[in-house]
Amino acid sequence: MKKQFMNVSFLAFLSMALSFSTVSCSDDSSYPDVDGQDPTMKMASEHIQTAAGRSISLKGTLEDKDGIASINLKCADLNLNKTIDLIEIYGEPKVSYDLDYKFQIQKDEIGESFTVTVTTTDVGGRSVSQDVLVTMDGDFESPVFTVAPGSEVAVLLKSETRFALTLNISDDRALDYVTVQIPSISGYEPKRIEANGQKSVEFKDKIILPSVLKVYDIVMTAYDKSGNSTIKTTTLTVSELQDFSKMYLADVATVEELNSDVFGVPMLIKHTGAYEYEAEYYNQKAGTNIFFIPQKTDFAPICFGLDPEDSNRLTDDPETAKPIVLSQAGVYYKVKFNTMNSTYSISTLSVANAIDPAPHEFNSISLDTWDNGGSWLQKFYFGYMTSNPREVATFVQDPTNPHLYSLPDPLVLEAGQKMNFVIHNWHSDGWWNYCTWRVDNSDAPETFDYYGNKKNPAWTEPNGKDNWAKPVVQKSGSYKLWFDAHLGRGKLVPVK
Repeated sequence: MKKQFMNVSFLAFLSMALSFSTVSCSDDSSYPDVDGQDPTMKMASEHIQTAAGRSISLKGTLEDKDGIASINLKCADLNLNKTIDLIEIYGEPKVSYDLDYKFQIQKDEIGESFTVTVTTTDVGGRSVSQDVLVTMDGDFESPVFTVAPGSEVAVLLKSETRFALTLNISDDRALDYVTVQIPSISGYEPKRIEANGQKSVEFKDKIILPSVLKVYDIVMTAYDKSGNSTIKTTTLTVSELQDFSKMYLADVATVEELNSDVFGVPMLIKHTGAYEYEAEYYNQKAGTNIFFIPQKTDFAPICFGLDPEDSNRLTDDPETAKPIVLSQAGVYYKVKFNTMNSTYSISTLSVANAIDPAPHEFNSISLDTWDNGGSWLQKFYFGYMTSNPREVATFVQDPTNPHLYSLPDPLVLEAGQKMNFVIHNWHSDGWWNYCTWRVDNSDAPETFDYYGNKKNPAWTEPNGKDNWAKPVVQKSGSYKLWFDAHLGRGKLVPVK
C-alpha cells in the first residue's frame, strides 16, 4: 500500500512538472507564428552619398506578420554595430516599422566607400539582410564667390564710364558654370562662363556704361555639378563723385588678398568731414604701398592713389593711380585727404608717443583682483576670448610696437563657421570688463572699440558699442589674428 501511494504521488508530481514546463515554454514563445515567412525590408536608398563629418540617415520600411523583434546595422570599417531591440523599446514586436537611424561620419574619415548591412529579425528567428552603399562623394556645399563686387558699388560719371567686373568662384567639389546678367544695359549680352568641373573659375569683364546717371542691377549665379547654386546681386550706381560714408585703406596688392580675410582687410579709416578722410596706419616695414578705396572687395571702379601726372595730387582712376609709398618702418602714418579737390598730406607719429586704452603694462603684475586697493595683484594680460575671462588665449606683444598684438597660434576655421569672440583680459575669478574691446558691427567687425571699466587715464575716447564679433568664415583654413590697441583695429588673415 505504501509503495503504491508513493508511485501515485510521483506520477502526480511528474504530471504537475510537465504541466508547468508546458506553460513555461508557452510564456517564452508568447508570439506565435502567423505565417512563418521571412520579414520584408525596403530601404529608402541603396546608395547614400555623404562626406566626412556629416550624418547619414539609414531609412527603410520593415514588415513581418509574425512581428519584428530587432534590427541590426553593421559596418566594421565605420565602427558601426547597432542593434535596435523593438521588444525592449516597445514591450512587444512590431508588424511594421519605419527605420530612421542617424549615424555620424567621423571628421577625419579618409575612406571613400563603405557597405552597411541592415538585418531585420522576426520573433521566429527568421532574418533578411540588405546592403546599403555609403560613398564619400556627396556635394552639400553651394559655390562661393570668393571675389565679387559688393552689394552696392558706385561708378563715377565720366566721358567714358567704365566698370571692371572681377569674379572668382570656387566649389568644394566641381563647378558647372557661372552666368552674369545686366538686363537694364541695352546691348549687354548675358555671359555664361563654363567651369567644366573645375574647383574654381575666374572671370573678368570691362563693361562700358552709358554716361548717364543711372542705377543697374548685376545678377551673378554660380552652379556646381550637383545642381547647388549661389546668387549674388550688385546694385551699380553711376553718379557724380559721392561723399562716401566709408573709405578703406588697402595695403595689399591683389583683389584676391582683399577678399581672402575673415575681417580687417581692407581697413576702415575715419570720415572726418565732407569729402574728407583721415587714415592712421602702423607701418611694419619700409616700402609699403597703400591705396584708398570706397568699396571693400575690389580696386575698381574707384581707387584713390597718386596722380601719375602730378604726384602732389590724387586720382580716382584704378587703371592709372600710383600707390602712396610709406618709406619709414616702425612708425604710425597719418594720411589726410580730400576726394573733392584731390589733395592729401602725410605725417608720422612715433610708437613712443602713441597711446592706447589698456590700463596697465602688458604681462605686468598689476591686475587688482578684488578692485579693493591692490591687496592681491595678478598678472595683467588679454587676448582672444570665446567663453569667459577664465579662458583667454593670450596675445603676444610685438617686440617693436607695444600697441600691436597677435595670437601666436593660428585659428583653424571652417567655411560657414560663425565666430563669437571679444578681446578681453584674463581674470582668475572670471570678472568681466576690467579691460576689453568690443566691435562696431557683429557680423562684419570694422573697428574694435574699448569697452573696459578700467583704462589708461591718457585715453579720453568714450567707450564703444557692446557687440561680440560674429563674422562668418567664407573659406576653410588657418588664420592669423592681429590686433592694434592704439588704432582699435583687428584683422584675421590667412596664414602664409
